[in-house]
Amino acid sequence: MNLAENLAEVISNIERAAKKTGRNLEDIQLIAVTKTVDVDVIEEAINLKLTNLGENKPQEIKRKYEVLDKENLNWHMIGHLQTNKVKYIIDKVCLIHSLDRLSLAEELQKKALEKNIYVNALVQVNVSGEESKSGLEPDNVKAFLEDIQKYDRIKIKGLMTMAPYKPNSEEVRYVFRGLKKLSDELKEINYENVEMKYLSMGMTNDYEIAIEEGSNMVRIGTALFGARNYKNNEEV
Repeated sequence: MNLAENLAEVISNIERAAKKTGRNLEDIQLIAVTKTVDVDVIEEAINLKLTNLGENKPQEIKRKYEVLDKENLNWHMIGHLQTNKVKYIIDKVCLIHSLDRLSLAEELQKKALEKNIYVNALVQVNVSGEESKSGLEPDNVKAFLEDIQKYDRIKIKGLMTMAPYKPNSEEVRYVFRGLKKLSDELKEINYENVEMKYLSMGMTNDYEIAIEEGSNMVRIGTALFGARNYKNNEEV
């Protein structure tokens, strides 16, 4: 694995996809997904200016947060978050990508109040309708945002989705298009503590398609750090 070469290729692909929608490389935020990646490799990534790091397990964020540079890193919680794990990461992450239920919002509010902080989060939406995917159904997002108004410590910064894994990424273009449409609709509604700043969509297999459809935050692991073993043949 040559991380520097992999990163250069990913950046080139991001820039090309962004230009198709009249945007620049700087308009797209790259989250380097470091699950199963050793600390020494993460340090190499940091030296290559990869400072937005994503993990899907709270215990991994806690472990790596404690041994890596805290000042210049932005940790993203990108996986399903259990309420009993909120306490481990709430003061360590810059963004939670997977807010998908009111019970989680209640716990985030509770822990944020205890620590006197605010929590930035994305609402996870299951655009594809896959049973194996977490997230709200698109038709339920507006009601969810209305319900979440009472949690004043939570700042909604946009939406996140995961597309099905398909060898031909063109087959999932509809997922990203659907989330972009929903985001545009929500921008027209004046909710408290809600802004549609980020569209977190696109992983190793489909990030160029996602960017073409409006993503401004992609979560890349395999294309940077090499192939790893995933359940259900899914790759981040």
